[in-house]
Amino acid sequence: MLGNFADYKMEKSAIELIRVSTAQQAGGDRASIPAQRAVNHQTATRYGLQIVRSIEIADVSGAAVLKSAGMQALLVAIKSPAIHGVVAREFSRLMRPENFGDYVLLQAFVESKTILYLPDGPIDFSNKSGCLLGAIRAAMAGMERTEILERIWSAKEAKRRSGKNPQSAITLPFGVAYDRLSEKWHYTSDAEKVREAFRLIGSGNVNYKAIGERVGIPPCNLRVILRNPIYTGWRVIDRKRDSSPAAHRSKDDGRQADRPKIMRSTDEIIRIQVIDDPLISPEDFQRAQMLMDAKKLNHWRTREGYEHRFVYNGFLNCALCGRVIYTHFRRADYYICSGRKMKLGCTTSYMRRENLEPRIDILLSERFTEMAFLKSLAEAWHKAAQKSHPATDTVRLQGEISVLREKRRRIIELFIDGLIERPQRDVLLRKIDVDLSLFGDLLMQQSPAPELTPEQLAAVFEPFREWQYLSRQDKRQLLAVTMPSIFVQDYEIAGIKLPIQIVGTGATHTDKDSLRQPA
Repeated sequence: MLGNFADYKMEKSAIELIRVSTAQQAGGDRASIPAQRAVNHQTATRYGLQIVRSIEIADVSGAAVLKSAGMQALLVAIKSPAIHGVVAREFSRLMRPENFGDYVLLQAFVESKTILYLPDGPIDFSNKSGCLLGAIRAAMAGMERTEILERIWSAKEAKRRSGKNPQSAITLPFGVAYDRLSEKWHYTSDAEKVREAFRLIGSGNVNYKAIGERVGIPPCNLRVILRNPIYTGWRVIDRKRDSSPAAHRSKDDGRQADRPKIMRSTDEIIRIQVIDDPLISPEDFQRAQMLMDAKKLNHWRTREGYEHRFVYNGFLNCALCGRVIYTHFRRADYYICSGRKMKLGCTTSYMRRENLEPRIDILLSERFTEMAFLKSLAEAWHKAAQKSHPATDTVRLQGEISVLREKRRRIIELFIDGLIERPQRDVLLRKIDVDLSLFGDLLMQQSPAPELTPEQLAAVFEPFREWQYLSRQDKRQLLAVTMPSIFVQDYEIAGIKLPIQIVGTGATHTDKDSLRQPA
């Protein structure tokens, strides 16, 4: 600290420093900047200072303040002999150092013999006591920042683990919303686009560009969306921001930038069900993951000349644990449960391809043409159709179409009035027309389901009579249309689960009561 108040009776020129860490704090509805200015003027009056310049730094963290244009201007200004000091509300407005390189800012005060004026007293960094006090205050400000970040992280983490959303709406997945009043998650109208994308993936179409154009989602975004388990009702958080000092990121002007994300350790991963009525069944989600995995660029299965040998990959599930069954080569071709492969406790044995596939061939050729089986399938379909509430879906889709048509009308009116140019009009209309086409098709699928008889199903499954004589490609095409989930364990076929959409009724969900028939 310096001398008594009497030493500063004569007015001396000073620069006022105001800094807020976020853009929100700089908003006109916030009192942070006016409060800092009021305190600074009181300090200047107390010590006989005349504020000749005010430097405001907004949206810049105390750890990156050196990069900001405002701080660079301050460092240049204090070199002038006419500037006696800098006025700030508190030391942390000057800096919150994360590393020792930030202390170069204090050296600039030493070399220019500039005094820092705070409400609790001035600090002269050029003398012994001021140098010691400045270093201590800087260290304390840096520690305060670390503690603030830790408290914020802990509070947000507690909310995540309880199934709440501590972040803003911009961080939510596509087609998902969170109501802060009720603290409930739900799907939005955009989720219908995601549902249709999963349906197209499950039918064997893994062309991201074609699917993206169909549902109105950019292909680069679609790949990320289809990997998110939130559409099965579960929120899985397996990554976090790196909080280490070395991971701090800022833009060239010192404004804050996002820290890089890193994988969480096993005990940090959060898995919690936040939506009771999922958009996609877990089985359909897992099948989509397998199909997308197989599509990876430069995948060995896509190489020219590769011989595709497995017929049922992507359509088998373990009858013991329910997980997806993968293909595996170890001196011979095998099917293996992913639960065993990833050492998750499943005891289903390896199954040789040449032994398992003929058994499935016989089952499909006999069961899908058996009248008793087809009768039970028709009964299961009728039960599921009664649960699907098509009238509710129809009203909701009609409402979405009405909103889109109204948006289209307003865009045309804006163009006619000369408020938007033709290129902007075309871009806006193109997006709306894609959504109108999609919701129109989905509405068509919501038409009342016709009566379904075993005889009609027999016509659908007629190709399975020749199943054992079809080529692998023909079998895969039929499987892509019917999309069965076949449950096997140790060469035994325990049951079959079929989606309702195979009979051409337009229903897009899967019967939750698994249709299982003994082999």
